[in-house]
Amino acid sequence: MTRTRPTWPNCPRNSPGEKERFMKRIGIVAKKSALALAEAESLRDWLAERGFQAYIEQPESTIGTVNGTERPTTIPWDVDLVVVLGGDGTLLYAARALGRHGMPLLGVNMGGLGFLTAISLENARKALERVLAGEYWAEARMLLAVRIVRGREVLNEQTVLNDAVINKGALARILNLSVNVDQTHLTNYRADGLIISTPTGSTAYNLSAGGPIVHPVHETIVVTPICPFTLTNRPIILPMTATVEVEVDPEASDVILTADGQVSCPLEPGDRVVVRRSPSSLSLITNPYKSYFEILRTKLGWG
Repeated sequence: MTRTRPTWPNCPRNSPGEKERFMKRIGIVAKKSALALAEAESLRDWLAERGFQAYIEQPESTIGTVNGTERPTTIPWDVDLVVVLGGDGTLLYAARALGRHGMPLLGVNMGGLGFLTAISLENARKALERVLAGEYWAEARMLLAVRIVRGREVLNEQTVLNDAVINKGALARILNLSVNVDQTHLTNYRADGLIISTPTGSTAYNLSAGGPIVHPVHETIVVTPICPFTLTNRPIILPMTATVEVEVDPEASDVILTADGQVSCPLEPGDRVVVRRSPSSLSLITNPYKSYFEILRTKLGWG
């Protein structure tokens, strides 16, 4: 099978599309809006005219339940491509539901900020035509596997694209968290919470909390305290091989773990949250019309 570098400008280095890739089954994940559903149905008809089979899912909500479970996706896991019509929240849902199976995701912005869904709706058909022809470039985005461990039992496991956040629920009280890296004690954080982020998620909650921006093709883990009591507690960038273990203070109450800002799980005193690189990664098709730095400059309002 011949692999050809696409002609799109500013293509990152990771994975070129394959001219001979036989794409026939396309998943379409649309945000919960009448406009997005209408666009999804129009896109399905457009694909059918060209001999492709499309499956539409419009999740009732991209927010999971408080016990960390989500309704299974209705799109088959073995589709060749997933087109996301919405904002970054919709793409985060699609990444958790389908992305770990390896098919590429194409994000079309019908939402707000749009770091991940950076292709405009007006350019969506042109971009999709080129993707279906194999003329695309995809970045391998690192995912994190996040476990809640109580005693010796694994209670819940999530795969996240952006981040895992540990913080208080209703009461804005300071939280005590003990953090180990590769079974070596790092520090005890006294803070409003803690963010453990991928490079993709570095421009999300991590950035708001004063964490660094990390280029998304890097494979690192970013640990950022939220409003730390001790000002010397600063963000730290760890290697992708690191295992981060966070233990909740035995006297804490009303503590929550939130995955990708969408799926929440209550934590009890003494629970441990174990975070490491996921064995799978997300294949995200890059914007053919703007580089990462152009998107970053536009979204953050830099001059």
